[in-house]
Amino acid sequence: MKASAKIGLAVLSGLLIAAAWPVGGLVPLAFVAFVPLLFLQDRVGFSWFYYITFLIWNALTTWWVWKTTAAGTIGMILLNSLFMTCVFWAYGFVKTKLYDNKKGYYLLIIFVLAFEYLHLNWQINWPWLNIGNVFSHYHSWVQWYEFTGIAGGTVWVLVANILIYKFLCQFDQPKGVEKSFEKRKYSILFLCVLFIPLIISKIMYFSYSEKGEDVEIVVVQPNLDPYSEEFTLNARQIMERNLSVAAPLVTENTRFVVSPESAVQEDIWLERIDKYYSIKELRRFIGEFPNTCYVIGLSTLGLAPDSSENDFAARKFYDVDKYFYAYNTASLITKDTIQYYHKSKLTPGAEAMPSWWFLRMLKNSALDLGGTVGTLKKDTEAKVLSFDNHKVGTLICYESVFGGYVTGFVKKGADLLFVITNDGWWGNSPGHKQHLEFSKLRAIETRRGVARSANTGISCYINQRGDIIEQSKYWEQTALCNTLKSNDKLTFYIRYGDYIYKISVFLTALLVAMTIAKLILKKQWKH
Repeated sequence: MKASAKIGLAVLSGLLIAAAWPVGGLVPLAFVAFVPLLFLQDRVGFSWFYYITFLIWNALTTWWVWKTTAAGTIGMILLNSLFMTCVFWAYGFVKTKLYDNKKGYYLLIIFVLAFEYLHLNWQINWPWLNIGNVFSHYHSWVQWYEFTGIAGGTVWVLVANILIYKFLCQFDQPKGVEKSFEKRKYSILFLCVLFIPLIISKIMYFSYSEKGEDVEIVVVQPNLDPYSEEFTLNARQIMERNLSVAAPLVTENTRFVVSPESAVQEDIWLERIDKYYSIKELRRFIGEFPNTCYVIGLSTLGLAPDSSENDFAARKFYDVDKYFYAYNTASLITKDTIQYYHKSKLTPGAEAMPSWWFLRMLKNSALDLGGTVGTLKKDTEAKVLSFDNHKVGTLICYESVFGGYVTGFVKKGADLLFVITNDGWWGNSPGHKQHLEFSKLRAIETRRGVARSANTGISCYINQRGDIIEQSKYWEQTALCNTLKSNDKLTFYIRYGDYIYKISVFLTALLVAMTIAKLILKKQWKH
């Protein structure tokens, strides 16, 4: 195969995947997007041309990170494209060694799923491009995510691609009865794989009845420009931006008022949290509405225990031999109490650096986006915040991309989900829109209503089917008032989590072990 043909196939696959991606993507393209790459692998084997595909996919769908850091974006795109290429190399290598590269296409599904699970759980996690996310804008197609999570979407896409590829391969075969049978077989299988999950989902979507009682929630969008206002306005001005739009909407039926991530920028020490102007003002506000609590994002600090110098997140005071932590915190404030949860799924490069020994010197070199810079301390597990017989899972920004992690809140009793985020870093780009879309998948997986407060993105309410029932405009100071139903029922996915991913990790390890064993035995037979 000529180099131009190899490049053409790699480019075509990258363009098709990117063209299917939300928002505004033509999602059905996902079912054929990997076909050119499968052609390339079958005919070339190991190749650097795969990298072109993944580079195009990453660049065209996540270029908006450039608005925060040009160098970081280039590094992220190059590195993530390499990771994806390595997965395809591993698939081709094992397929060649076990099946002489003539069959074993199922290996691609297993290897991709294992990689996606890794990308959800290691220190440089970036599950933004996990394939199952492609259906976030067409959420009525994947109502069965309540059983599978987004891993089910990945399987759906890859199985469809493999079947259409096998169908097209039949045109290279000599004419005959067998060729005709194979074409019919793969075409029928493809149509079944494509339409049966879709039909099931549509039935689930139109027959689903929301569960639970109505809860009135006010969502605040203060619209603080993160580049020029959020970290420069004083505490009084920031509180005014939040409370002035919330107050007219709060009624005696309102149970929660929700403001976004990092809305309070006083660098609050947890040991004396009651002493700060913002907390006092929030309590004064809540005092006027005794049936209401306030959920809001804080930038907080806390003293570290003695002998914390080896803790990767510990920061040393300049003038004493003591250490402290910095947190990205969600707090629930009533007139008498304060509960809080510290963000656990930290954003790589902005809130955390890898703690691997050869990178430890970079721990405080995280991207400076204003406020606290460097590796943050995190909670080790999901924590629910409670008020008026309700428990809420408060997802801080990036955490809303992690379906398996979100189930941890629900297992602890969360009957509602809040997403508090600051999407203004990315401007009016696909970034904040994609982030919004992913929250719809969390609603389906958990069958929980989602109230989303975005500082400068889009704030909204999402029902248990994943429908957005009300939303704000982009880049406006506003507040919304609506109701969501609180649900205490557990879906299959909540109970069993990322079981598809975990099975794939086990199978990947088994297949790699089989490949190594075969290579060793083959070498011994030669001798």
